[in-house]
Amino acid sequence: MKLYRVLISLVLILLFSAGQLSYSQGVLKKLKEKAEEQVIDKVLGEDKETEEVTTEEPSSSSSMSNVRGGGLVTTPPDVMENITSAETAYGDKNYSDARYFVRQAMLGVEMEIGQNILKGFPESVKGLNTVPDEDKVTSGGIGFSGLTIERVYRSRDQELNVTVANDAILLASVNMYLSSSAYAASTEENQKRVTFKGYRGILQYDESSGYTLSVPFGQSSIFVANGINFASEQEIMSAAEEFDIEKIKKELGEQ
Repeated sequence: MKLYRVLISLVLILLFSAGQLSYSQGVLKKLKEKAEEQVIDKVLGEDKETEEVTTEEPSSSSSMSNVRGGGLVTTPPDVMENITSAETAYGDKNYSDARYFVRQAMLGVEMEIGQNILKGFPESVKGLNTVPDEDKVTSGGIGFSGLTIERVYRSRDQELNVTVANDAILLASVNMYLSSSAYAASTEENQKRVTFKGYRGILQYDESSGYTLSVPFGQSSIFVANGINFASEQEIMSAAEEFDIEKIKKELGEQ
């Protein structure tokens, strides 16, 4: 397993150095899957050999499974309450607590922004209805991975996943591709540059995951629409058109 991790790390480094890491997840995915298959085959082979020589009964464990419980209730931090707590802690020169409460207040603000953006999303897109239970608003508060808003639209055999994020890693990979003169539209890479509502973006196609449109906007945000079982690139682009990037940009306070 240690050798496997080293090999994967070396592959990532080499691909990045060659300028291929930018949005070439398809290549990385295939390499990773191939390595994983070899590891799994080895492990399963060893397990089979062990099963053939062992006669011990498996150790008993509880067969009871949980059938009740409401799970955890997720409540965004109360912004004003945390600001008050931060002021109190700062006045007491308890700077560690003051910093904690300030971060909680910022997290609460981001969560409210995310909920407002979700409310601005359409309820249905091209006959696909929202799946309310799969709406997500998450935030790292402070860091390279900030606010992320996700919504899923689904019918019997078709799905649209829409994500708006402040994700430095994803944004950097897309921008690297868009700014590099070495890249051009390529049927081999299954990705090409497109223009979406005045913004430059990337449209990709993968046989297993379908079409993915990625559009950086503002200073640090990105819009991603992934369409499964969409008939053509025109169809996924048309579905993405129903989202108002300028309104999202305003909610995020982007320039």
